[in-house]
Amino acid sequence: MTGPRYTRLAETLPATVPFVGPETQERARARPFRARLGANESVFGPSPAAILAMRQAAQEVWMYGDPENHDLRAALADHHGVNPAHVTVGEGIDGLLGYLVRLLIEPGDAVVTSDGAYPTFNFHVVGFGGVLHKAPYKGDHEDPEALVALAAETGAKLVYIANPDNPMGTWHDATVTARMIEALPEGALLILDEAYVDFAPEGTAAAVDADDPRVIRMRTFSKAYGMAGARVGYALGHPGLISAFNKIRNHFGVGRIAQAGALAALGDQGHLHLVQRRVAGSREDLSRIARLNGLTPLPSATNFVTMDCGGDGAFARKVLEGLIARDIFVRMPFVAPQDRCIRVSCGTAPQNALFGAALPEALAAARGG
Repeated sequence: MTGPRYTRLAETLPATVPFVGPETQERARARPFRARLGANESVFGPSPAAILAMRQAAQEVWMYGDPENHDLRAALADHHGVNPAHVTVGEGIDGLLGYLVRLLIEPGDAVVTSDGAYPTFNFHVVGFGGVLHKAPYKGDHEDPEALVALAAETGAKLVYIANPDNPMGTWHDATVTARMIEALPEGALLILDEAYVDFAPEGTAAAVDADDPRVIRMRTFSKAYGMAGARVGYALGHPGLISAFNKIRNHFGVGRIAQAGALAALGDQGHLHLVQRRVAGSREDLSRIARLNGLTPLPSATNFVTMDCGGDGAFARKVLEGLIARDIFVRMPFVAPQDRCIRVSCGTAPQNALFGAALPEALAAARGG
């Protein structure tokens, strides 16, 4: 009797999960977290209109969702001033990244990203046999010039950058992105991950021509719209590239309830603006807590604050462990020298207060006090 005959590539891959989720940690600890401030979810929740729409759609969940995502694509096109042919919808940006890599990357193809940037993209590239080439951060910012130079050196098919960035929360203004696009080597496609752009200052989002074949922009309902659990993301790009997604995407991947919620959320821009104000206030609160405890908060254009703990990665890891031991879920960057930091998602006032109470104890424990 034989088992499954895996592909040669699959046999070389580790069976790992890119993120250890808070639920996994809670099961291992046998108790819940008091404050969930590690996954950059919006604790302020979705629009009441989205909740109502999803509740109503639940009564029709016996039906598959529209495989063309017609109404949502049309609304997104109108929102961005493009045509529906410029828009595809998928299971969050994570799902869309997987589809894009499947479309373009064969074993041995070069792909460029930043060392320490969003790891799920790397997970997809390796899963399809691509070869990752990584440029270091410049200070605490992604380095567009280094990414472009590395793409030219390696003949990369894909170049990934998040603006604003995760895990540092830093950002580049639109003129930097525009220069990066113009400098791309022939045959390279720029993935512009704009998951956090709804929190960023005016002038961050680049005015990219939707017909430009050199760029695909990705957005999500997981962050500012507060629908991380629904898994709805979308991409804006040249109609030829967008149409190609239909060759390989899961056409029923975004369910009826998720489509209804996203459509209603997009229609309630007033709630989005309320969340943006609340996040800005929470960022200020977390930055104040950091400074009170001798940490340096990095300027942030996201719904989290990355805090420099003032030591190395080993020290920051001890601080993180101290917070988790005190039932505060946070995360940290993975790669030096950014791993000198911890990353704290914006919470409500009571959640931030729990973090503020636990932080001095965690710091004292990390210092051996």
